[in-house]
Amino acid sequence: MLLADPSLRDGTFDQSVILISEHSPEDGAFGLILNQPTGKLVSDYLTAPEFAPLSRIPVFTGGPVAREQLTFSAFWWSRKDGLRWAVRISLEDAIKHANRSGTIVRAFVGHSGWSPGQLEGELRRHSWFTTRPDAGLLGADHDRHLWRRILRKMSPLHRILAEAPANPTLN
Repeated sequence: MLLADPSLRDGTFDQSVILISEHSPEDGAFGLILNQPTGKLVSDYLTAPEFAPLSRIPVFTGGPVAREQLTFSAFWWSRKDGLRWAVRISLEDAIKHANRSGTIVRAFVGHSGWSPGQLEGELRRHSWFTTRPDAGLLGADHDRHLWRRILRKMSPLHRILAEAPANPTLN
């Protein structure tokens, strides 16, 4: 997972928590912002009867790329493998996952993407903190406070950053 450095204040990625689900040197990286709920449900976008089983699924902003697309993703925890996911899944697969105990299904408008080498450059410039998800991620609220909750657990330095005001010069 990527957590935005506090200096990254571009609006889209400000205090974002991103799950990187695909990465290769040839293709770049693909991820979803986990903590930007839109306040809307699938039923606010898709009213056809086949979407009824997913009508109460919350919709999140996944990133600035392809914001005209709504996609489904499922997340679950495996004791053996840790956090598991299926992204950009079909309606049928989303319904199956939604009926599995311990699995959460989310809808995302857009996604986050990096061209080959772009994310590596941003990591060298310290634009992102990296961390592995823990089992508590699925039970946590995926709201704007998620960034602080994860950052606090990473180290004493990260805790200070999480507790700092948005603009320290105003103190």
